Amino acid sequence: MALAKRIIPCLDIKDGTTVKGTNFVNLREAGDPVELGKAYSEQGADELVYLDITASHEGRKTFTALVERIAREINIPFTVGGGINELSDVERLLNAGADKVSINSAALRRPELIDEIASHFGSQVCVVAVDAKDEGDGAWRCYLNGGRIPTERDLFDWTKEANDRGAGEILFTSMNHDGVKQGFANEALRRLSDTLSIPVIASGGAGTKEHFLDVFTQGHADAALAASVFHFGEIPIPELKQYLHKNGISIRL
Repeated sequence: MALAKRIIPCLDIKDGTTVKGTNFVNLREAGDPVELGKAYSEQGADELVYLDITASHEGRKTFTALVERIAREINIPFTVGGGINELSDVERLLNAGADKVSINSAALRRPELIDEIASHFGSQVCVVAVDAKDEGDGAWRCYLNGGRIPTERDLFDWTKEANDRGAGEILFTSMNHDGVKQGFANEALRRLSDTLSIPVIASGGAGTKEHFLDVFTQGHADAALAASVFHFGEIPIPELKQYLHKNGISIRL
């Protein structure tokens, strides 16, 4: 029996409010993160991801308080990310009620962080998020700081290393596809899913129900993450799950 595929709304948080942009810019407000999370939980979302997209030092206390509020109100697993640089950050967020943490720039800068989180808290807690851009010729370059700074790291090499270091999941966002709603980066996703031994969460490109079907059938993704199509009511989660179920995808209804 295939493991059920997961549908994961992603809430980008800036100054306590949910926001959404296109290709990582042009942000617009989408509502209260706790209320949105509750609504998604009630609609049948499998998990939630909350990302503090401007996680600066002073914003951390605010975000911890928000995580505590979310944990009180929401009964499905949720992952939090943004500004996590050391074990004490992970501990603080898990104590506030998060189920998993997502690390991105900090892991690229200091890959040992993955080993540390996996050995202290277990691999299941450690989601390694990767923002990568197709630079042409099938070369995918990883970026730091919310897609602002290019690195020398290749998507496939880096995710393999993260896998080997003990990451529990990879959350791959295609910067080329982010917010454009033209479909996920299925070719790159399939390559990741077929070579890694851990689940791959697809992010960037959801615009229609068909795109979700494609990411599971063509991209071999374990989970699909999206933001604006859910935040602005374009694709209701119950309707999406019924559609996937009818099309032979193993999904929790």
